[in-house]
Amino acid sequence: MVKLTREQQSVLVEAEPDIFRPVPGKWGNKGSTNVRLAAADQVTLQRALTLAWTNVAPKSLLKARRR
Repeated sequence: MVKLTREQQSVLVEAEPDIFRPVPGKWGNKGSTNVRLAAADQVTLQRALTLAWTNVAPKSLLKARRR
């Protein structure tokens, strides 16, 4: 499961419906997204994890990463 924005979730689910699916219920409505690891390639998975991390990472880490 990755925590995405609703917009990010929509893009990923539309682009890769065999890999990404909203979590059922309210969590899914807020961007929580299931990832089918067996169907995901390394690049797709890494991009989704990076998106999710940047959504919740402390600002200090985000600034350090951009340098």
